[in-house]
Amino acid sequence: MKNFKGIIIEESLADKSILDKVTILATDVEPVTEKHKTPWVKQWTKRMVEIPANQALNIAKIISKALNTTHGAWYADFKNSTHHYIIFTGKIFYIDRKNKQQYNAAKQYGITLGIPEYQVDFHPDVKYWER
Repeated sequence: MKNFKGIIIEESLADKSILDKVTILATDVEPVTEKHKTPWVKQWTKRMVEIPANQALNIAKIISKALNTTHGAWYADFKNSTHHYIIFTGKIFYIDRKNKQQYNAAKQYGITLGIPEYQVDFHPDVKYWER
């Protein structure tokens, strides 16, 4: 199975030690605007990461516990050519990238947590660097 790649927003983490357990491929710092809906932080530090396939579930579980819930919900996600992990606090979706119903379930769950709809667009063809 191929390694997973995705984004972890550093400011979304209450426990940042998870970043020591993944390979950081690139970093993009984005100033926060009203559109982000996170006025309590000044920027989003997007860490593009790679995770070995044999560690993906364990890393997903650690991230699920590490997400900050002080001001609302966050998520992290990573994918390979066949599967996509979408990780919320206390809930992990492991999605077959060809299954729209599974994507819709993850999107609806994120919306119920208060995450803006445009931020939970998990379309399988979206490349992380384009988000």
